[in-house]
Amino acid sequence: MSDQRENIEDPRSAASKAKDLIARGDYTPTPAGKATFFLLRGVEPFLQYSILAHGLGTSALHRVGLRTLPPGLPAHTGISLIDGLGLSPYRFVLLAMSIGAALKQNIWVTALSGEPMPVSGAVAVGLYNALLNSFSSYAFLLTATSASTKTNFPQPALLIGSSLYVVGIMTELIAEIQRKRFKSKPENKGKAYTGGLWSFARHINYGGYTLWRAGYAMAGGGYTLGAVVGAFLAWDFTYRAIPVLNEYCEARYGAAWERFKKDTPYQLIPYIY
Repeated sequence: MSDQRENIEDPRSAASKAKDLIARGDYTPTPAGKATFFLLRGVEPFLQYSILAHGLGTSALHRVGLRTLPPGLPAHTGISLIDGLGLSPYRFVLLAMSIGAALKQNIWVTALSGEPMPVSGAVAVGLYNALLNSFSSYAFLLTATSASTKTNFPQPALLIGSSLYVVGIMTELIAEIQRKRFKSKPENKGKAYTGGLWSFARHINYGGYTLWRAGYAMAGGGYTLGAVVGAFLAWDFTYRAIPVLNEYCEARYGAAWERFKKDTPYQLIPYIY
């Protein structure tokens, strides 16, 4: 799909721009940065596989007195691609979450995002995602924190976390596709998209990200870790990302944005916040 957008001047204050990770209104091509982002996100599931299948890094945990789970019986699904990984069913789900996140984010950077992605930003985002995913993987491996030790498979934390993950990541992806299609039409130039999933929450993509990140963490480290990650992201979006984006939208869309805020009172999660 074509993109009719042109660069416009960012009307925000320097302080707001410094807090934002995206250059709003700038659509300068950055092939090197986007290629770096794509590569880093594409290879990161191999890191999670090394942790979950081979215990990468667990020797350091053992040296400080922490215990980790045994490998567990590998899955037998009859699908050679899955069975050949040698992962237990639970560990395979966690690996699948890392693969799904990488696929979603690479769809975003290649097909949905028009803003520039500098190499430095690509590296920062890649490291951030690798850190969060690895935190969930290690939380699963540690006997003190693993969500897998509470009950027999499939554990409630895995079922709830997986549900949050699927709902969140699909919400984020569909919302971004809807906005991209709207912005690609010349007649919508200079207009804010307020339809589709965005009619339920003004920053529904942030809400979706919060849900799937919380679900991923819950699947690895249980309810407490899921709540901590979800609360952190909700706090970050509420006090950093949303205010700086709101300042941009108020300046660019004016009265139309004020009507949107009135008609759509929820910011992240429909009917909740």
